[in-house]
Amino acid sequence: MTASASPHILLVEDDQEISKLVARYLRANDCRVSISADGWQMDRALETSRIDLIVLDLMLPGEDGLSLCRRLRMNSSVPIVMLTAKGEEVDRIVGLEMGADDYLSKPFNPRELLARIRAVLRRAALNSDRPSTRARVLSFLGWCLDSALRELRDPNGARVAVTDAEFVSLFTSW
Repeated sequence: MTASASPHILLVEDDQEISKLVARYLRANDCRVSISADGWQMDRALETSRIDLIVLDLMLPGEDGLSLCRRLRMNSSVPIVMLTAKGEEVDRIVGLEMGADDYLSKPFNPRELLARIRAVLRRAALNSDRPSTRARVLSFLGWCLDSALRELRDPNGARVAVTDAEFVSLFTSW
């Protein structure tokens, strides 16, 4: 695998020991890895690099991982694997509902993390090969449904609030 074909993983983890161990393992397995210790550093990395997947810790200083995940999902489809000490069923459900593509509890086997990363990247690649709904804007009678922004605008340009279920229903019905 060439360096340019290697997936670029952004590891958002404030524990330096875990960051070093995970980064070393992923690099040994043909991944490029950048490390961010908090949401601010994550934002900078996303502005300056093309990231293929984010491994996101839940408990971070400042903005927590759930908030970061929710914020990322508002304008990005980058795959997210949550890696966290919170392993209760309700924590996993909330993480997935906030937009994570997968969830792995600490302590974890690095081989399992790598397998989950590869699986999520495969799914993302399959989805990118299909006709994308993310780049489509549908217009009707002055109304505009933008799949990339996940918003509906009325004929006057005002944003109309729609739930995720309503958005999916509107978009898939066309």
